[in-house]
Amino acid sequence: MLLTESGQEIPCICITNRRLCKGDFYEKIKEIAAAGVADAIILREKDLPEETYFQMADRVMRICEEFQTPCIPHTYLKSAQLLHCQNIHLPLGVLEKMEQKEKDSFEKIGSSVHSLEQAERAYELGADYVTAGHVFETDCKKGIPGRGTGFLSEICKRIRIPVYGIGGVSKENAESIIKAGAKGVCLMSGFMNGTL
Repeated sequence: MLLTESGQEIPCICITNRRLCKGDFYEKIKEIAAAGVADAIILREKDLPEETYFQMADRVMRICEEFQTPCIPHTYLKSAQLLHCQNIHLPLGVLEKMEQKEKDSFEKIGSSVHSLEQAERAYELGADYVTAGHVFETDCKKGIPGRGTGFLSEICKRIRIPVYGIGGVSKENAESIIKAGAKGVCLMSGFMNGTL
């Protein structure tokens, strides 16, 4: 749970990006898991070759297990299945190509969406939750204005699964995401560069 400036506790997912870490990536994962601030960690190193990703995921999952923090693989179905993961997070394009038997091998499937149409599509395809963004301006997408909480509110009204706001989220603006109807928030930079 993320504790906002006013003291409100908000469900919070950590999204990884090893390139934002100032120190050792695995030490950072350990620090996040040990702190208990993240309700789950999505391992989003999707630029890696799958074999390298598998090795990283295996190590990260062991760290997360030690602190009872759920670790959710991202993108790579085969790796997630080999690691006996119950949950996975997917880009919408990957979810669209999944066969039903692949979906059935997971208890929970999340998807990243960037529009109302994408959110509705993910819902139709059986996603259990979506991350929607980017809500606010963020260094990860420099120069591209945030879509705002109105965008998030529209998605929350139209689909019947939990929605997590992502993009430029901080302790200062997290409550506005909940007010828009979201279940919780996702943070990358705040966790990876240690500003939380």
